[in-house]
Amino acid sequence: MCEANAYLITDGGETLVMEAVDEVSPEKDGLKLVNIFGEQKFLRAAVHSLSLVDHKVFLRELAP
Repeated sequence: MCEANAYLITDGGETLVMEAVDEVSPEKDGLKLVNIFGEQKFLRAAVHSLSLVDHKVFLRELAP
């Protein structure tokens, strides 16, 4: 499986926002995440970095 978990970077560290992410799509004001179960989530965030070996997507919140 090639899915990744998505984490939001905060001052306190990393917070898991979605497991088994299959798709990350840019939207007007952020990102749409879709996992392998079809669950969707919209975040006002941008991709900070990827760890492909660890299957992790790191996101940072966008300023309001």
